[in-house]
Amino acid sequence: MTTANVKCGGKALQMVSLVCTLQDHRDDVNWCTFSAQLLATCSGDKTVRVYNTKDFSELAFSPLEGHGYGVHCCCFSPCGQFLASCSTDATTLVWSMSTGEIEAVLEHPGRSPVRICAFSPDSAHLVSGASDGSLALWDFPSKQLRGSGCVSDTTMVACSFSPCSQMFVSGSTYGDLRLWDLHMHQCHAEKNAHDLGVTCCAFAPAILSDSQVVQFRLASCGQDNHVKVWTVTKMTSGAFRMQVLHTLTEHLAPVLTCAFSSDGHRLLSGSVDKTVTIYDATNAALLYTLSQHERYVTACCFSPTSPLIATGSMDKTVNIWRLEDGCTDPAGKSQPEQSSGTSSEASTSTGRSKLLLCDWSEEDVCAWLLEEGLQGLVDTFRTNNIDGTELLALTKETLTTDLHVESLGLRCKVLRKVEELKKEWTCCGVPDEFLCPITRELMREPVLAADGYSYEKESISMWIHSKQRSSPMTNLPLLTTLLTPNHTLKMAIARWRSSNH
Repeated sequence: MTTANVKCGGKALQMVSLVCTLQDHRDDVNWCTFSAQLLATCSGDKTVRVYNTKDFSELAFSPLEGHGYGVHCCCFSPCGQFLASCSTDATTLVWSMSTGEIEAVLEHPGRSPVRICAFSPDSAHLVSGASDGSLALWDFPSKQLRGSGCVSDTTMVACSFSPCSQMFVSGSTYGDLRLWDLHMHQCHAEKNAHDLGVTCCAFAPAILSDSQVVQFRLASCGQDNHVKVWTVTKMTSGAFRMQVLHTLTEHLAPVLTCAFSSDGHRLLSGSVDKTVTIYDATNAALLYTLSQHERYVTACCFSPTSPLIATGSMDKTVNIWRLEDGCTDPAGKSQPEQSSGTSSEASTSTGRSKLLLCDWSEEDVCAWLLEEGLQGLVDTFRTNNIDGTELLALTKETLTTDLHVESLGLRCKVLRKVEELKKEWTCCGVPDEFLCPITRELMREPVLAADGYSYEKESISMWIHSKQRSSPMTNLPLLTTLLTPNHTLKMAIARWRSSNH
């Protein structure tokens, strides 16, 4: 591993390390994207290549060769089970990531070259945009065309779904950003978003809401050399408003690609000036500039589960970078360099932290009590067989009635430590979409509510009963209390749990 031309505030730092360089493509790299376990890249050489993120070895079925012309974009379904790729050949192909076989061929209406494709976070839809300014919205489970729209005299080159999956934004060479709903109605048009044209756009994963509005953050970049961070606000009237929150001007040439980290704290961009920049997205502060590519940087992405970044270029390479030493990874947790001499106690703690809290054994819980200075409760917890699941379910009532912890201060301390543990665990690499928005715990029976969000079934049922049909995310009334099992998300969580044991 080497550290390559990394700068922060004008001073060289060794906080972003170049892990490896992938040199398999024979033409410009146009896009790169991570799933929990894989990296996919696509190129003008008509291929899509897929790598294992453990060692960046190429999978046995890679390269994927099904397109007749160059491949412009590729994206994983949220569960990682499928990969979509789109091409000048006017198709979007859906690939199985277990076999490498083509699952579906989606022919774009009008047979125009397809430049961009994106999945909705709930896996229900896939959108594709083409050179004739048209958009196609596909129902992903059935692979059927749900609707289409068009903006004349332009080329669609950018697209991103909102984190609620109920709308998406498109960007074109005309320079506009347009917000669409799932009926392909235009909700808003920002016609001069980037002078000379938009090149890429990406929603941040978080949703901000109160009783009056629902708000999202959106990043976009363009031929004007700028990266912009927008607030997209949905008012109670149903109208939308877009406002520029930050304009980032560090690049000296057109910016071709941008991406948020999975927690929305970091923003990444790549440019014709051959550099990659990493920003603190909240404060719009430049953190690092990476100068390793020899030609235009055309693609960039964060890993959702590890402190890795991928950048692709017209130099035909993909660089893999690791954020470390005081830099915050995409999961929002510091990655300090560990010394070679690790104590047995630290080693035990590290091993336990790799398990989900709900999978902790009774001994894991007892070891945690000792670490937190709660040794007086060890015998009580062991006698009552308190494992990880029981630990998460503790309340003041159970501590008092069932475990007979008489001290009010001790009960409060235990509950406070459990809450701290939950927060620490939430930031340790669990994809945010796997956590129930109400409890912030890993979902076991995810269901889709009428507001478009997925929740743990028991939690949302209790919420609806107590809050009289309001949405936990928007505070707006739910049109129906019907809850639909989210089988796709449940399978994704099961795969993630299996790979992290």
